[in-house]
Amino acid sequence: MADPDRSLLIDWLRLARSENIGPVTFAELIRRYGGPTRALAAIPDLARRGGRAVSPKIASVRDAEAELAAGEALGARLMIGRQADFPPLLAALDPPPPLIWARGDTGLLARPGVAIVGARIASAAGQGFARTLGRQIAEAGYPVISGMARGIDGAAHEGALAGGTVAVLGGGVDDVYPPEHAGLYERLVAEGCVISERPPSAVARASDFPRRNRLISGLSLAVVVVEAELRSGSLITARMAGEQGREVLAVPGSPLDPRARGTNDLIRQGAAVCEGIDDVLRVLEGLGGLREPPGPGFEPAPFEDADPALIARVAGLLSYTPTHIDEIARAAAAPTPIVHAALVELTLAGRAELLPGGLVVLAG
Repeated sequence: MADPDRSLLIDWLRLARSENIGPVTFAELIRRYGGPTRALAAIPDLARRGGRAVSPKIASVRDAEAELAAGEALGARLMIGRQADFPPLLAALDPPPPLIWARGDTGLLARPGVAIVGARIASAAGQGFARTLGRQIAEAGYPVISGMARGIDGAAHEGALAGGTVAVLGGGVDDVYPPEHAGLYERLVAEGCVISERPPSAVARASDFPRRNRLISGLSLAVVVVEAELRSGSLITARMAGEQGREVLAVPGSPLDPRARGTNDLIRQGAAVCEGIDDVLRVLEGLGGLREPPGPGFEPAPFEDADPALIARVAGLLSYTPTHIDEIARAAAAPTPIVHAALVELTLAGRAELLPGGLVVLAG
C-alpha cells in the first residue's frame, strides 16, 4: 500500500511544479478542491474553460519522485504548506509559498526572524554595521534572515552565525551564488539554515528574486535595510514587507553616498530609523500578533464556476498594468468570487497571471 504521506508530498509537488501555477493559483486550487490530488485532475478542464485547447503541462509522478530523490541526496527536507511544521510566518502569508526545500537547522524557521538586507557593493562601514547588528539580533533570540548575496547580506549572516541565521536562495537549495560564498554556504548549512522554493540544482533566474525577497520578508517580523541605491532589490524587499504587515527600518546615511539614497528615501516614506540594536528591539516590542495561519486540514471550500461569457468579459478587461481583482469585478459587474474563479481558469490557460496582493496582469 502506498504511503499516504508520501503520496501527498508527490501530488503537492506535482501541482506546485505544473505549468502556469504560481503561489496564488496554487492556493486557490487547494482551497477549491481541498488538496492537490483533486486539483491536479481538474486542471485540464479549467484550462479548457479559460480558452486553452491543450492542457498545461502537468508535472508527472516521475518528475516529482526525481526531485524528492535529488533533495534527499543533499540531506535537504521538503516542507509543504498547511502541514503543522511549516514555518508559521510563511504559512500566514496571503498566499503562502506552496513549499520550501531546507538544509540545516529547520527549527530556526519556527522562530520569528529579523531580515537584514542591503547593497551588494557595500561600503566597509555598512558591512561592519550589518555584521554587528546581525550578531546582536541573533543574540536577542531572533534568527537573522537574508539572501546570501555579496555585501550586506553576507556580512549579516557572518555576524549572526553563532546565534542563528537563515539564507533564502533564488536558485535551488544547493545553488551557491556568489561562488566566493561557498565557505559561508557550508557554514550556513552546518550552523544555520538555507531554504529555497526552487527545485534542487536549479540555477537562479532574474524572475526568481522577487519570490526570494518575498520569503525573506515573510520569515521576518521586521526588515532592516542597511545600504541601498534608489533602484535596488532591497527596496523591493522593503515594499513586500510593508504589504505583508511587517515593520521596515532603514539605516540613515550621508546624502553624498548613492548607497544611502534608498535608505534615506525609506525614512522619508515612514520607515523607522535604525541606528543600532535598540531601535530594532523597540520596534519589535511594539508589534502585535500576526494573523493565524490556516489549519493543517484540507477541507474544500464552496465555489461557483464562471460562465464562458463572463470569462470572455474578464479577459477583455485585463492589461499589462497590475490591477486589483476588485477593480476587474467592478468593471465586469460581477461578484468578486466568480471573477476570481474566471481568473484562475484564464491563468491556467496562460492568458492571465495572478499576483500576491489581489492583483492580476495580462500574461505574455
